[in-house]
Amino acid sequence: MSPSSHRADFVRFSLEQGVLRFGSFKVKSGRISPYFFNAGLFNTGRSVGRLGGFYAQALVDSGLAFDMLFGPAYKGIPLSTATAVALADHPGWTGDVPFAFNRKEAKDHGEGGTLVGAPLQGRVVIIDDVITAGTSVRESVDIIRNAGAEPAAVVIALDRMERAGADDALSAHSAVQDVAATYGMPVVSIASLEDIMAVLRDDPALGEHKEAVAAYRSRYGV
Repeated sequence: MSPSSHRADFVRFSLEQGVLRFGSFKVKSGRISPYFFNAGLFNTGRSVGRLGGFYAQALVDSGLAFDMLFGPAYKGIPLSTATAVALADHPGWTGDVPFAFNRKEAKDHGEGGTLVGAPLQGRVVIIDDVITAGTSVRESVDIIRNAGAEPAAVVIALDRMERAGADDALSAHSAVQDVAATYGMPVVSIASLEDIMAVLRDDPALGEHKEAVAAYRSRYGV
């Protein structure tokens, strides 16, 4: 199956799970978006298991060389875990991938500290849901570098391909592009706004949303 087929399958899966919805939504930036993506609604064993498979496939398709995964608290914790499990069973991958994640507050007993899981070492891929302001990536990069490891890439579920800023002062690049440029590492997404639009074009049942999404991308997209 081609990478484009996997991306379209992910968009449809997100729709089935109610993670991707169309309508009118006020998003964090204050904009009114014609679609909304909430990865927190992947909240059952079966759906998270399948989600991990999509992350694993995106990593395999990317051809990235890496040694382990890191999941930033909190959403990245189940995502990195599910991805490591899926990679272990993936026919295109050989080996058992270690993973780690962080706590928001350090423990002062037991093993202590803020890190849980395998020691951070080698080339580390950050697993997260989306990139909005890049805060989670910045914190993850600092954690990885402070441990003496190398941040190698970020893998996210959806790239909104959207510029930040006020309507009369939009940024030149999207948040994903800014992260890639700032840290000099690739950002891989399972799917993007372009993949959502492709599904809208191909599915007559969703056709009513096509114009609104296209207009939004024309105004804010990269």
